[in-house]
Amino acid sequence: MKRHGVTLFQLLTLLALLGLFAAFLMPAVAKVRQAAARTQSSNNLKQIALAVHNYNDSYNQLPPGNDKDNFSVHAKLLPFIEQDNLFKRIDFKKASDDKDNATVRATLIKTYLSPRDPVARTTDEGPTNYLFSAGSEAPLAKNNGMFFLDSAVKLAAIPDGTSNTVMAVETLKGDGGKKAVDVRRQHVALKAGDLKGIKDTAGVDDWKDNKNIAGTRCASCMDGRFLQGTFTATRDANDERPDVDCGGEGGLFAPRTLDTVFLVALGDGSVRSISKSIKFQTWQNLCNTSDGNVIDFNF
Repeated sequence: MKRHGVTLFQLLTLLALLGLFAAFLMPAVAKVRQAAARTQSSNNLKQIALAVHNYNDSYNQLPPGNDKDNFSVHAKLLPFIEQDNLFKRIDFKKASDDKDNATVRATLIKTYLSPRDPVARTTDEGPTNYLFSAGSEAPLAKNNGMFFLDSAVKLAAIPDGTSNTVMAVETLKGDGGKKAVDVRRQHVALKAGDLKGIKDTAGVDDWKDNKNIAGTRCASCMDGRFLQGTFTATRDANDERPDVDCGGEGGLFAPRTLDTVFLVALGDGSVRSISKSIKFQTWQNLCNTSDGNVIDFNF
């Protein structure tokens, strides 16, 4: 009986067709994964926003962005995101970075992590991809957002209304690097005294000279200081200039994203996708509770 085999040419043709099919399929798979990750991140922000509302209902005010012991909003919200056992292990009579709170600080909390960020950890502490808005000014103290130093804002008393005010933003974590490689991952770390009279150009020369570089943004969700638990609307989204941290007391911050959009939770609990090309003034208005502007979200 004569057997029919496959020639080398036919085999190569088949492999070429399979490779071509895979090349067309991979972008589609990547888009599906990207969409799924965005949905999960949006769900995280939604859960965080709901927790903020429940906290407000329980205490008749929002948690401070940063309290006297540097505990974050994230820490105060733990009972409202089904992490009450972890919350009870925190010693709030001691500082957030005290050694007795080290075990809690090291805990990874899935709700505080965006699947859109491939960096898992920055240090050995539990990081976050979601920061709370202190407002549109550089200092955390006496700012105009929902969560600043020792703030006690009430949702019902926000002048611009909750639907016009940003509560929290999605951003990228640092990668622990100490060299100026990627402004989305590293920032310039200055002293607290450098915050007074800080200018838009702050950090630019440091970045060029590879000085005072840190890659610890968002490293600890238990820490309410600037660039850890809170942010200020002081740079354009994905700004080419580096973020600048002034001893945790405030600084310059840009939302960072690997996508064309970043996510925000508004004060009314809704979650929106914001284009990275949003006008800077519009971004500042969104983070200011009392600027008097009604935001048109068709930007």
